[in-house]
Amino acid sequence: MAIRPIITAPDSRLKVISEPVERVDDALRTLMDDMVETMYAAPGIGLAAIQVGVAKRVIVMDLSREEEPKAPLYFVNPVITWTSKELALYEEGCLSVPEFYEDVERPARCRVEFLDYHGKAQALDAEGLLATCIQHEMDHLQGILFIDHLSRLKRDMMLRKLSKSKKRQAEAAE
Repeated sequence: MAIRPIITAPDSRLKVISEPVERVDDALRTLMDDMVETMYAAPGIGLAAIQVGVAKRVIVMDLSREEEPKAPLYFVNPVITWTSKELALYEEGCLSVPEFYEDVERPARCRVEFLDYHGKAQALDAEGLLATCIQHEMDHLQGILFIDHLSRLKRDMMLRKLSKSKKRQAEAAE
């Protein structure tokens, strides 16, 4: 397993729409293992393959608390088949938009169908933070960041700050 670099906004690769996975094989499991290790190291609770530069429909997450055993979830070719009319507001952050957090409103519950780590078809009914995380990570597969759900003013402000921060880091590295 390896920790991979996480792409941060405003990198245009984050806007790429991810392609479906042909089959779950050892190479894909290695990618998922690397993604989980990268997510834990960041630290974060979810990661889409596009965030590590792989335009495949793969997401991983782990909502377990620090004192609990790790419980990673693997979603290959996930599809949300149902969402509730009821909405929930959660403060979201993103490993690709570091140090920024904002409230985003999404359906409170959802059902997702996917292939698991071994390629077996699964379905999961989610609510609360799990539902929010699934929807957030699945947005990445469509080239959507959580800041795209915000007002243009807030989004542009965050992107300007991220660009300035990246520029300062690049200058400091020289």
